[in-house]
Amino acid sequence: MLVKEYRICMPLTVEEYRIGQLYMISKHSLEQSSAGEGVEVTVNEPCEDPKHGRGQYTEKRIYLNSKLPGWAKTFVPKIFYITERAWNYYPFTITEYTCSFLPKLQIRIETKFENNRGDNNQVFVESSSSPPDEVCALDIAFDELPERYYKESEDLRLFHSVKTGRGPLVEGWRSDTQPIMCSYKRVCARFEVYGLQGRVESFIHKNIRDVLLIGHRQAVAWIDEWSGMSLEDVREFERDLQEQTNSKLKQNTVMDSAGSRPPLLTRSLSVMDEASLRKLGVQPRHDPETQNRQPPLPMRLNSNPE
Repeated sequence: MLVKEYRICMPLTVEEYRIGQLYMISKHSLEQSSAGEGVEVTVNEPCEDPKHGRGQYTEKRIYLNSKLPGWAKTFVPKIFYITERAWNYYPFTITEYTCSFLPKLQIRIETKFENNRGDNNQVFVESSSSPPDEVCALDIAFDELPERYYKESEDLRLFHSVKTGRGPLVEGWRSDTQPIMCSYKRVCARFEVYGLQGRVESFIHKNIRDVLLIGHRQAVAWIDEWSGMSLEDVREFERDLQEQTNSKLKQNTVMDSAGSRPPLLTRSLSVMDEASLRKLGVQPRHDPETQNRQPPLPMRLNSNPE
């Protein structure tokens, strides 16, 4: 298991980011959904927890076969999706990623948002998860992204908000910018398969780092689009874009089914590909998706096979 803590500062308040985060996730999901790949929202409903109070539970399928590295494509099906289950008790959230095709794959992310400069070393002191192997402070303005993800309109060294007057961000901006907040994320990635564990867990964290940079950059760069929205406004926006996103995926599936190539979304990973599982050294087994939508107890994560 590889555990890292990421700290991402933004020139926002925690209260503002509650709106910005929902807006960013919805718009980003729509942008990324095309050609039978992207994010399908299957559940979005209120939930409640004795400790954290009322929140929002979401469940999504993330189709991403084309984004896998070449070595991984050799043992996964043509159509590959990961299930995301998230409990949003803002300013605290829990997110889990699983895949029935790869029962040894588990990712858990605990997030806390605070109005500070990323200098709180006690954020996860109550967490039962293993301590992080590394603490990574990400700079949304100056840390490099892969060229394929770069957009000048989202470059925070160039951006200026008309509504709020914020930006552009200059070198050292985290030391004196006001307002400022930090997104603290403890990410536990586990893939206990002999010969692949280190490579897969490192690959997971590399991609999580890129996703965190992109998402937090977009939340700031799009501030003039969501600034002034109420929670009710952004929830309505979220519902509208989720319908568009799901429709986009279904339309692409129908088009592919009518064409000469096999339909993209016909193979469900709830049925194990036994030959592929054996290549991974994993004994095939049925793993029906749980219906329990209550926040899970902290997962037992360790680096040794159980």
